[in-house]
Amino acid sequence: MVLSPFLILWYVWLSSVSPPSTAATVSDRLTQNQVLEDGQTLVSSGQRFELGFFSRGNSSHRYLGIWYKNITLTVVWVANRNKYISGQSGSLSMGSNGFSLLLNNSEKLWSVNTTRVLESPILQLLDNGNLVLKEENNPDLEGYVWQSFDDITDTLLPGMKLGWNLKTGLYRNMTSWLSADDPSAGDYTFSLDSPETPQLVLIKGTQKKYRWGPWDGVRFSGSNELRSNPVFTPMFNSSREEVYYTFEVIDQESLLSRFVVTQDGWIQYLTWSKSSNEWVAMVTLQRDSCDRYETCGPYGNCYSDGPKCNCLKGFTPKSPEDWSRIIWSGGCVRRWELECENGDGFVKYGGMKLPDYSHLVESRNLSLEICEAECLRNCSCMAFTLIDIHGSGGDCVMWFGDLVDMKHFPSGGDDLYIRMAKKELESIADARRNKRVRVIVTVVICVATGMLLCGVISWCTIRIRKAKRRDI
Repeated sequence: MVLSPFLILWYVWLSSVSPPSTAATVSDRLTQNQVLEDGQTLVSSGQRFELGFFSRGNSSHRYLGIWYKNITLTVVWVANRNKYISGQSGSLSMGSNGFSLLLNNSEKLWSVNTTRVLESPILQLLDNGNLVLKEENNPDLEGYVWQSFDDITDTLLPGMKLGWNLKTGLYRNMTSWLSADDPSAGDYTFSLDSPETPQLVLIKGTQKKYRWGPWDGVRFSGSNELRSNPVFTPMFNSSREEVYYTFEVIDQESLLSRFVVTQDGWIQYLTWSKSSNEWVAMVTLQRDSCDRYETCGPYGNCYSDGPKCNCLKGFTPKSPEDWSRIIWSGGCVRRWELECENGDGFVKYGGMKLPDYSHLVESRNLSLEICEAECLRNCSCMAFTLIDIHGSGGDCVMWFGDLVDMKHFPSGGDDLYIRMAKKELESIADARRNKRVRVIVTVVICVATGMLLCGVISWCTIRIRKAKRRDI
């Protein structure tokens, strides 16, 4: 998908408007001992988001949630997603050490409590869609006792963090709705899968369906979509305290934008179109079948712009019969077995989506040569690369075991250095020498042919001139 021209075109006419809510509005906050009844709402100060009770479709199930104000109901957060309220008997009650979602003013369905007693607590809906519990006169972000941005449902808003707070152990991911009318947790989870070599993955149940490779300092290695463009700026942070992905909208004042994982498992970046009064998918991360997890099996390389699966150089199909029938899941095997200390070396492959199951060996400013030496010393190390995951300038990443879920990009991608047996390296060297010899022979023949042709032309020219002089 080509981003820039398409995004710029849409950028001109994106953003909001639709029927306003008919619910009675309290303000943007609840204070101690206040109650928010079904039919009442909190509205953020800039009239951008609204908190209240809602139902979807023909369902009588009620949920406490946050949605965009002034456009078609689009819910971005749900408090009691797995425990609905029957009828309009729900209320949100604010106390000195937290708040509770009550049924019939007594039965507690969902709550947030803090260990410390707050002097003047408020529950406030901010204009970025974040619902926060804090002391009323404390504007400091660190002063939030609780925030809905730490309890993500199926939507990632600008400023929300997908990943880890390593200090507190908090892990944030996105989980799809069960259906269009049921916000309870669905089948799909979108998340970062490791703080060591963080990569975006989509999981159905316990099975990986899509993977977008580790962060390489610029983008996730398996996706060219998640990089800076005219509409949003992706951001990645990796420190001792936090590892997370987030994004910023270039024109947040006028654009409504969000990432969502749909109940069908699509990861999309959506913007609201004022012109058509609907959400428009600007980016869908699943571009083609090469994005499906492990399409080509071990040591298979997936190509979006050519034959779907090819074995890496030095490998052959494990089952030639299956590959001839376009069944690629069995992958490829080596032509020559590794001999570890008996002359193994590495071959560079460029433009790659890096394989799965990577391991960060060193997180400091290493050279490529040192990283190679570290991998060569370990007979189980099948590949390595040097990328900037943590902003240190050179993170040595290695792979142990089969290399799976790789993809080749026509442009972009990362370098991957794969371990090869001595015989394979010699075969590659011979092929390169033979290629050079063929090039040299071809050049010599072309030059000789050219010189001969020039000689023949010169000889013919001289003969013609002599013949003309004799005629005179």
